Amino acid sequence: MKDKTTALTSFMKQRKMGLNDLIQRFSTNAYGCKHPEVTSILNLSPPQEAELMNTNPSPPPSPSQQINLGPSSNPSAKPTDFHFLKVIGKGSFGKVLLARHRTDDQFYAVKVLQKKAILKKKEEKHIMSERNVLLKNVKHPFLVGLHYSFQTADKLYFVLDYINGGELFYHLQRERCFLEPRARFYAAEIASALGYLHSLNIVYRDLKPENILLDSQGHIILTDFGLCKENIEPNGTTSTFCGTPEYLAPEVLHKQPYDRTVDWWCLGAVLYEMLYGLPPFYSRNTAEMYDNILNKPLQLKPNISNAARHLLEGLLQKDRTKRLGCSEDFVEIKNHIFFSPINWDELNAKKITPPFNPNVTGPNDLRHFDPEFTEEPVPSSIGCSPDSTLVTASIKEAAEAFVGFSYAPSMDSYL
Repeated sequence: MKDKTTALTSFMKQRKMGLNDLIQRFSTNAYGCKHPEVTSILNLSPPQEAELMNTNPSPPPSPSQQINLGPSSNPSAKPTDFHFLKVIGKGSFGKVLLARHRTDDQFYAVKVLQKKAILKKKEEKHIMSERNVLLKNVKHPFLVGLHYSFQTADKLYFVLDYINGGELFYHLQRERCFLEPRARFYAAEIASALGYLHSLNIVYRDLKPENILLDSQGHIILTDFGLCKENIEPNGTTSTFCGTPEYLAPEVLHKQPYDRTVDWWCLGAVLYEMLYGLPPFYSRNTAEMYDNILNKPLQLKPNISNAARHLLEGLLQKDRTKRLGCSEDFVEIKNHIFFSPINWDELNAKKITPPFNPNVTGPNDLRHFDPEFTEEPVPSSIGCSPDSTLVTASIKEAAEAFVGFSYAPSMDSYL
């Protein structure tokens, strides 16, 4: 029990570290670099290596490299429209804040990103990809919705649905694992969201409990679309090395082309974690964990049903051409015997009562957010527009790189 607790504590700390930071650690660790699997993974082509290691960051993009998604649809929105109340999340490029609109008193989660930080790490394409994917998500019950976006000279703002039932990761931490009916309910809602993204030729690529939220009723909401890959046809592939270490599929580690079945591998890893408390090939030694993902057979303890066992074996199939979902995508998942108790029409209509109710009392109830975030003071710079006379040349260049970021939905999207 002591060993398991130590492993769990180590796991919680390690998974907060991004893939870039992890690879950077390997690059300075002589023992880690000698491991053959790690050497293979780190032996990237020069462009990938520069992107992942950030050893020699490039200057901000020149005008010819700037992202232009067309004219701004919402030029009137500004930070002073909001009263920023609490920090509820943090990432590499900024923060997520609970905010109340000063005019309509509605609560939103506002993601505020620093342009200079994004450009320094050459991540503007991922940010714009997230924005593009959010624009397509307004129709699905288990995907976070974007109300609109806008920008100032130095920051980008996503105005998103406010979801305060807590991360699935948070609830897993508290309860260690879930009973099978609860895990099935969450897996079904996640699969429905992934199936919808695939129908739009979008591969999610970064499914993990931290990116899965519960709403105030206990339904799943998938968030954080920064690693989504657009325009992947049913038989199309991509090859970018990205994701979260514990959930990387074997084909990604092998640096082989991969397709939408990478999301079904991740669903298998999350389902396994919900049932057992740790990801399927987890090790405190990341080199060993990568070796496990590539080479170790899946081991399932006998305390789950045969249907769950069969589903996990299908999703966590190392050969993507034999993985469940390879030929008919979501249809194969939906028709699996493990999900036979699920009425999918009722599920998508949110007519199935969730197995767990977060019991939040209202928007100001932050009990399911990490105090590490909520106790942090709200930066005064978040809610004000910079004085144009103080904007430097570098910030102007950053602003120009995100022309067309701003977005406001047409009235039709609400009908």
